[in-house]
Amino acid sequence: MTAILALEDGSVFHGRGFGAQASACGEVCFNTSMTGYQEILTDPSYKGQLVTMTYPLIGNYGVNSQDVESWRPHVGGFVIRELSPVVSNWRADGSLGDYLAQHGIPGIEGVDTRALTKKLRVRGALNGFLTTEKMPAEEAVKRAKEWPGLVGVDYVKEVTHREAFLWDAEDRESADFKIVTGAAKPADARNVREPLPPADIPIVAFDFGMKYNILRRLRQKGFKVQVLPATASAADALKHKPAGVFLSNGPGDPAALGYIVREVKALVDHGVPIFGICLGHQILGQAFGGKTFKLKFGHRGGNQPVKDLESGKVEITSQNHGFAVDAASLPADVSVNRINLNDQTVEGMRHKTKPIYCVQYHPEASPGPHDSTPLFDEFRALVKEH
Repeated sequence: MTAILALEDGSVFHGRGFGAQASACGEVCFNTSMTGYQEILTDPSYKGQLVTMTYPLIGNYGVNSQDVESWRPHVGGFVIRELSPVVSNWRADGSLGDYLAQHGIPGIEGVDTRALTKKLRVRGALNGFLTTEKMPAEEAVKRAKEWPGLVGVDYVKEVTHREAFLWDAEDRESADFKIVTGAAKPADARNVREPLPPADIPIVAFDFGMKYNILRRLRQKGFKVQVLPATASAADALKHKPAGVFLSNGPGDPAALGYIVREVKALVDHGVPIFGICLGHQILGQAFGGKTFKLKFGHRGGNQPVKDLESGKVEITSQNHGFAVDAASLPADVSVNRINLNDQTVEGMRHKTKPIYCVQYHPEASPGPHDSTPLFDEFRALVKEH
């Protein structure tokens, strides 16, 4: 298939199509991760976006059924430099192209992703239109210009689980993989796991577009996690008598989520320990009385440097967001305790009198570095203390 990626500024990138024969609008963004494309595809935070991978060769280790981060892929379209013609990994269940085709998602390869990324860094995020169907370039540009964009749009209702559920009640999904080699290697080596601790602390997790590895990490720290849909109320959460509340990541404009902010403010006022990440961090910022704003081109990748202002340490973090909390809008009882070293935006907050903290990045890091994993231990310690 031939394929076209058109931008609202009139730019057109031609390439070869793969995945589904389909078309999609979205905000064109770039991710600098070298691996983890399957986790990126299935991250609900990418709803409404056309994702460009800056690493030049994608698809070489295929896809598998165990590394998904939600119930389906959520990207609108996928833009890469080169699709690997060979799938080579003992855990692979199929190819990237077949996976996208199965879910109706168009992909384009052969794009100068370096030039595209440089354009987005200079101009800022641009609306785009990707098609693997026959279409004049002029029509594709027109479609890109007509797409309304992400600002003011609530995508959370489209990606959240519709019903509440208890995560991994039988402890089959959460344990870390255990690599077994040599004579002791079993026939089904993909399912050998490390032991899990008892699930002795009940918490509630709000699903705004939650990645499954967050739930895995919480269970590994001994939490029994009741997941609630994004439309649940504070009263719904408190009915479960949680020892703590977790606020997840998710897509879209946080300023469009007034109904969620209202319920989270009620939980803040109640005094229950709260830990938020990514969109959960932005929702907490608004519940505190602050505001959010759209970044020029966002932070997406596994190499974002964040400084902990309390300890002086620097974490290399996994991130995926296009909005941020305005530090100047926060009240005096909220402390900004982490900043991004590239642009000094807010990466973490802590309430000075309540057991509440949050970070803008992804400590579960799937994909990404593990520098921030101790934040889950901090949540357990906070919950036990209160």
